[in-house]
Amino acid sequence: GVEVGPQPQGVARADVLDKMRKIVKHGLDFVQLFNEGKEFLPCTIEVFKIMEKVDYPRNKNGEIIAIIHPKLQDQDWQPLKNGDPLFLTLDGEVIPYQGNCTVYPTFINEAAYYEKKQAFVKTEKIKLTAKHLRLSVS
Repeated sequence: GVEVGPQPQGVARADVLDKMRKIVKHGLDFVQLFNEGKEFLPCTIEVFKIMEKVDYPRNKNGEIIAIIHPKLQDQDWQPLKNGDPLFLTLDGEVIPYQGNCTVYPTFINEAAYYEKKQAFVKTEKIKLTAKHLRLSVS
């Protein structure tokens, strides 16, 4: 499967549809080249590995008591460091990120995740190495 976004539920965006078409085409091109015997050399890429889901701050009744801070909104995949603004209470108090390492939040403030008690997902940036790849024909 391919998930391309973000986009609100029930909305069809031309730019997101175009990105989806491009990634599917690249995937199909890869399969075709692989099946034709093309050799793919080893490579290293940076990826984001999910660490944990983070909920909104809540009171004892389970009600949300803070929203995503404006400086974090729309900053998916951008570094979030210790002390950076994270949430903003309804009284205007800033709740900073408290962590021992830089993380890369994603799915920030997405409507589809409110019911799942998810304000965003913390990810870490890691490197993956792909080995040499070639179809072996017997």
